Amino acid sequence: MISNSLREARRHEEIAAQLIPDSARPSFHLSARSGWMNDPNGFCFYKGKYHLFYQYYPYESKWGSMHWGHAVSDDLLHWEYLPCALAPDTPADQDGCFSGSAVELPDGRQLLMYTGVRTAEHLPDGSTLDVQTQCLAIGDGVDYEKYPGNPVLTGEDVPEGSSIFDFRDPRLWREPDGSYRCVVGNRPADGSGQILLYESADGFHWRFVSVLAENRNRYGLMWECPDFFELDGRHVLLVSPQDMLPSGFEYHNGNGTLCLIGDFDPATGKFHEERDQAIDYGIDFYATQTILTPDGRRVLIAWMQNWDTLAIASLRAPWFGQMTVPRELSIRDGRLCQWPIRELEKLRSGRVRYENVKVEDGMALEGIRGRKVDVTISLRPGDPENVYNKFAVWFGQDDTYHTALSFRPGESILKIDRKFSGSRRAIIHQRRAEVPQTNGVITFRMILDRFSAEIFVNGGSQVLTATMYTPQSADGFRFFAAGDVRMDIEKYDLDV
Repeated sequence: MISNSLREARRHEEIAAQLIPDSARPSFHLSARSGWMNDPNGFCFYKGKYHLFYQYYPYESKWGSMHWGHAVSDDLLHWEYLPCALAPDTPADQDGCFSGSAVELPDGRQLLMYTGVRTAEHLPDGSTLDVQTQCLAIGDGVDYEKYPGNPVLTGEDVPEGSSIFDFRDPRLWREPDGSYRCVVGNRPADGSGQILLYESADGFHWRFVSVLAENRNRYGLMWECPDFFELDGRHVLLVSPQDMLPSGFEYHNGNGTLCLIGDFDPATGKFHEERDQAIDYGIDFYATQTILTPDGRRVLIAWMQNWDTLAIASLRAPWFGQMTVPRELSIRDGRLCQWPIRELEKLRSGRVRYENVKVEDGMALEGIRGRKVDVTISLRPGDPENVYNKFAVWFGQDDTYHTALSFRPGESILKIDRKFSGSRRAIIHQRRAEVPQTNGVITFRMILDRFSAEIFVNGGSQVLTATMYTPQSADGFRFFAAGDVRMDIEKYDLDV
């Protein structure tokens, strides 16, 4: 039975979405149907389609009482909105249905696991704390019914001394033997973050197994949005830490993303990390989720935003928040690498290619323009014995606006800069990444949609992601060089 809260959310989003023309949305990145979007939830393949839920406040373009929005796709690029899936309408989730995940049950139903939030703790200063518990809903891919036994994991199920106020974002999966596991983000007594592992025989009755991984105040504080999976013979733990401190050119976003690569010991339920890295080196990227596709690819998607840069877009806009392009994952030379899903190549048309162009300061190239494009640029010095000092490309460009990507081989620094992209706020506009290279040889692939840029460096060993709200008429590219730079460039339009 649909509650009044859910019925009202569905009625509102259907009406509000009709007032947003397709041209005012991203072309192939999923955006909020109406109002606000943040974390991806419940990323899965079910009944022949990809399903993606998301944190959602349908009534305004700002964070509010969290619902679950819902969309489906055949290829992860063309999205169809379905009705809002969850609303805060039970005692366990009366103040929000927070992030979670989804699996298919043996009987064909879909099981959603999410964090229910209720304000329950009142402090002496008059403030409150939100108690967070893990809840379930069962449905058919469109309509979902809350489990009568909610919540299924509470403060009684966390290790002694661990917080019941920071206990969220369950990532659920099914084991080959038919049993279930989930990892949940939590804050231990030291005030930082940890990931808890739970198991269930049926998906409904859960027990604590172990502390899978501990932060010990190394990478920020609370760890949100965990994901845990095998990839290329290794185990990978992805988390989104809050309040990170930068380390060299890693972890510059405060609220950032972290990848740990290592091995899992099933006897102890412990993950033994060996290597750490940022997942994305740009400005707008948080809260990852992955899926194992029917053909065996591990694909990642994330919220293409940063909690500290929300002011880049007007809150008067009818929607706020979009997802990244889905990315195929691999491990190469010990690093997590990402590459745009291969389905994107089916959208290509209008190929334009130039080879061995000597870059002149301020030059433009016929046919190289657009705001929905896939552009690959390969650079090398004109004289290998005299490496150039700098290369830059401006895109989303006209006489007023541009976003810049620049590379200085002497420092091995790649920088994205959107301060002239149309923002009217003093927020983060630049991010730099240290890129391994030799003698100025570098290749990067740029995926542009109407309101974003994603830069995949050297085959995806690093990625820089940024949103931009430049007027769509600004679609030019200009190139700049200090020194002798030779460039190959290939551009495709992306038709959706």
